[in-house]
Amino acid sequence: MTANTPPALNLTGVVACHWQDVPPRSIHPGFTTRLLWTGENGRKALLFEIAPGAVYPELDIHAPGAEEVFVVSGTFCDGHTSYPAGSFIHNPAGSSHIPQSVEGCVLFVFFPEG
Repeated sequence: MTANTPPALNLTGVVACHWQDVPPRSIHPGFTTRLLWTGENGRKALLFEIAPGAVYPELDIHAPGAEEVFVVSGTFCDGHTSYPAGSFIHNPAGSSHIPQSVEGCVLFVFFPEG
C-alpha cells in the first residue's frame, strides 16, 4: 500500500438500520421496544421508549447477563436514581430495578450476554 492508497475496507457482517424504520413493539402500557440488532447467544441491541409517567409493572431482573443503558433523551429513573440524557448505566447480572420516567425517555439498551 502506498501513501495515497486507502486501506481496503472489510464490511462483512455490518448491520445498519434507522431506528424509526424498525416497528415498535409494546411490552407494557407506556413501554415500547425496537429491536435494532440480534447476535449470537442472544446478544441484542434495542431502543426502549418510555412514555411520560409510565412505571414498569414488575421488578426487572437482569439475567442471564448484564444490561448496558444509554439515555438518549429525557430522564430515566430506575426506581432509585434519575439519569438525564447522556447518562450511561451498567446493570450487572443479578441486579434489578423498576424502569420508569416522569417526563418520558428514549434509551439505547445493549444486552451483551443475551
